[in-house]
Amino acid sequence: MAFKPLHDRVLVRRVESDDKTKGGLIIPDSAKEKPAEGVVVACGEGARKDSGELIAMAVNEGDKILFGKWSGTEVTVDGEELLIMKESDILGVIA
Repeated sequence: MAFKPLHDRVLVRRVESDDKTKGGLIIPDSAKEKPAEGVVVACGEGARKDSGELIAMAVNEGDKILFGKWSGTEVTVDGEELLIMKESDILGVIA
């Protein structure tokens, strides 16, 4: 991959949601919402304090994360649709 996020930004690949509900109903594409789950593809170095000290990122490449519904900016990298967002837009890491 030829893209590296800067500062406290992360590059995220969305995780596709299921096509069926728990009850077995098939959800058509027109009714699906974009998933708010993803996998971190790349991370920046982290933010800096006013003193210049680096604040390490709380997420790493490969972490499965949950983010806000309207978080991030959609970008195309190597023909793949990805999201770039600030670390603060991430709600949590899924264990």
